[in-house]
Amino acid sequence: MAKPEKIPVNEASAPAVYRHRGVAHAAASARGTIDAPLTRVGDWYSRSIGNVSKLPSAVQRGAFMPMSRSRRAVLSAAGALALTLSVLAVPAAATAAEGGEIMMAQAPDTAAGAVDFAIYTPPGYAESEERYPTLYLLHGRGDTMAAWQQVKGDLDQMITDGEIAPMIVVMPDSPWSSRGNWYTDSLYTGDQGAGAAVETALAIDLVDYVDDNYRTVDDRHARAVGGYSMGGAGALRFALAHQQTFSAGLILSPAAYQGAPPADSSAREYGAYGVGDALYDHARYEELSYETALASFDPAMPVHLYLGVGDDEWANPDPADAMHDLDMATHLVYSAARRTPGVTAELRVIDGGHDWGVWQSAFRDGVQDLNGYLRTTPPATWEAELLGTAGDDRASGIVELEDGGTIVAFTVADAFDGVAYAGGMDVIVQRRDADGAVLWNAPIATPANDRAYGVVPNGSGGFIVAGFTRSDNAGEPGSSDQIFAASLSGDGEQQWITRFGDPDAADRAYAVASDGAGGVYLAGYTGGAAVTPSTGDKDVLLVRIGEDGEVLWADQFGSTGEDKGQGVSLAPDGGAYVTGIAGNALPGVTSAGGVDAYVAKYSPTGEREWLTQFGTAETDQAWAAVTREGGVYVVGHTKGALGDANLGDHDMYVAAFDEAGTREWATQFGTTTDDRAIGGVLGADGGLMVVGVSYGAMVESLGGVDIVTAEISSTGTVGALTQFGSFERDGADEWDDPNLFAASGSVWISGLTYGAPTGTTNAGSGDVFIAHLPYDSAETDGGGGGPTPTTPGTPSGEPGGGDGADGAASGGGTSGGLASTGAVMVPAFSILATLAIALGVIMRRRHRGTLTH
Repeated sequence: MAKPEKIPVNEASAPAVYRHRGVAHAAASARGTIDAPLTRVGDWYSRSIGNVSKLPSAVQRGAFMPMSRSRRAVLSAAGALALTLSVLAVPAAATAAEGGEIMMAQAPDTAAGAVDFAIYTPPGYAESEERYPTLYLLHGRGDTMAAWQQVKGDLDQMITDGEIAPMIVVMPDSPWSSRGNWYTDSLYTGDQGAGAAVETALAIDLVDYVDDNYRTVDDRHARAVGGYSMGGAGALRFALAHQQTFSAGLILSPAAYQGAPPADSSAREYGAYGVGDALYDHARYEELSYETALASFDPAMPVHLYLGVGDDEWANPDPADAMHDLDMATHLVYSAARRTPGVTAELRVIDGGHDWGVWQSAFRDGVQDLNGYLRTTPPATWEAELLGTAGDDRASGIVELEDGGTIVAFTVADAFDGVAYAGGMDVIVQRRDADGAVLWNAPIATPANDRAYGVVPNGSGGFIVAGFTRSDNAGEPGSSDQIFAASLSGDGEQQWITRFGDPDAADRAYAVASDGAGGVYLAGYTGGAAVTPSTGDKDVLLVRIGEDGEVLWADQFGSTGEDKGQGVSLAPDGGAYVTGIAGNALPGVTSAGGVDAYVAKYSPTGEREWLTQFGTAETDQAWAAVTREGGVYVVGHTKGALGDANLGDHDMYVAAFDEAGTREWATQFGTTTDDRAIGGVLGADGGLMVVGVSYGAMVESLGGVDIVTAEISSTGTVGALTQFGSFERDGADEWDDPNLFAASGSVWISGLTYGAPTGTTNAGSGDVFIAHLPYDSAETDGGGGGPTPTTPGTPSGEPGGGDGADGAASGGGTSGGLASTGAVMVPAFSILATLAIALGVIMRRRHRGTLTH
């Protein structure tokens, strides 16, 4: 192979650095800054960005050829984006502030002839013998591979600062069909010049050439593709139609349309979708469309997509043609992708148009989102069971029985194992024996949405499952959610069902605990006057239901903001501890700002004995109450400093309170990324095992979001850690609403996964895993005393969903700081090194395969 030519880079034009959410980023230019907080907009997140400096107008004009009619000037793609994907088993760290190199090279023999490409090799590549993951970046229509080379400074900075792992980045030139080839294998043979097999040349032949001549990891799990505009459409096609080659894609402002491209689209003009003498053939377009690729997608080879688009894309004048606006077209891609089994997707809407300001911003955010989806080592074995349907399912609780068997509750969006689908979301309670064999499935289902948030034994051989339903007292679809509790016999027969709440408002139960007398405590919220007049947006609601289904008492309290009960446990005297979030000052206590956590103690007869509100000026949430000897543990996450200092984004915390509600200590721990403690199981030694989710490497990051457990001593010392999951999101949905339940019996954990444990296959979208971990847990009755099944926020995909997001409440604060055992940065780097050695050496395959042990 001829020695590649080194390309000089103008270091003076390297972007400036700014910081957002504790992570270093590069600004669009030395003149501008980007302030990019994520804000929730409907069913997606938007990123609001201001003061984005554009590239020089000469660059904008010179990079592109004209487009068709009125769209051409508007849809010209100015500049480019650089996608980088963090690989978890880091091959080689960058040293000092040295940069990587960009070189010119050529793959001489592909299906389209010779392919010129620029290739970025990371800092330290020449001195290392390591192999690296690879990212392929496709340019827009009329552009060249030169557009990507301006991101060298971004790559150098992020690799040097440890924000991403070192990687090889390949930037192919695509000159065929007058640079309007849409990265397809064109069948056009007309007088404008025959098309070329561009898709085969780049997605297959170029990949083989790069793997033969550079130190890449030749595996789909270590390879991604990205692009903008026409390149976004090409990257989408490559990621979905070449699953054996790519496992992730960053798709920006893709010129990819449902049905057909608009009449004035250049997709019709250059033969990309042509056949014979026809520049455009609709049947050929349909054959190569992302809709066709999704219809034949193999969920056994999952793919993750990050999509970004500006909110100021060109708007077609005819409202009937609005679906062809690229912002709408991108939303349609997202909607279709996330409903396809085996595909996970994230969408960002950004302030800007069809330009570099949008693409660079999306590139920086995409780096964070795709962190961990690529890897250079085999995945760790994940021993767990998997339940699910073709729909989007959720975990709903788990508890171990005295005979060693379990009761598992889950909520499904389709028929399951012989249980007919009633409509909306259906609750299923499943009994298993000590060997895991299913004894029966019992549905709690109406034509409306039914969602369970916990199951406990009733003390007489049966069980109570509870949550909320959109059905009325007759079981017919209603106008708003109601809390429900349903009793089942030991054989799965329904004995009674109780609904409770304000009929004109939303009422939900998010946590369930045994009351120790055959009934249950339910914690959640009311949006109306379930007990007393509402004090704000939502009020905390605590309900006690007796063994015969009678509502024994209920209490409603709140602030002027949004308040919820999110955890509950049985107190030693038969009363209850309830915990959750407060949007402002709760009755009798004070607020310091942000969203606070609180914990309250109730007597068995419903008197609120004390209430403690705590937190920082930032967002603080409590998700679980775990009763301990002499008081209660509260488990949650904070963006402030409940310990000594915040470590990055959200940190996990455990706070210990005595019987009178006095705070004894708080321990804060996590990584520099987003870490959230959701539940806990009391240990025999008085400590507890915390269960949560993390974007980072508490031990070793395995995918987008992982399950994490941490043993905490009775004095707040962080002990043994575990981290497990799939390549995909586990334990939380796309909106970071958690879905995890923990129970004693060692530790049983049930939760959401978009992936699959080892040896299983995801049935479609969200499925439910069941894992059993060793731990010396305390003995309980399955509903009180500590290891109460714990519950997360509402899934955003259902009506009224997404309430568990940390930004939902307004106002808030604290009634004082916590005594602290400090903030603990988990030493993930040292653990990761040990695990990487244990995983062994990857065998490099010539044919697209999978990483093996």
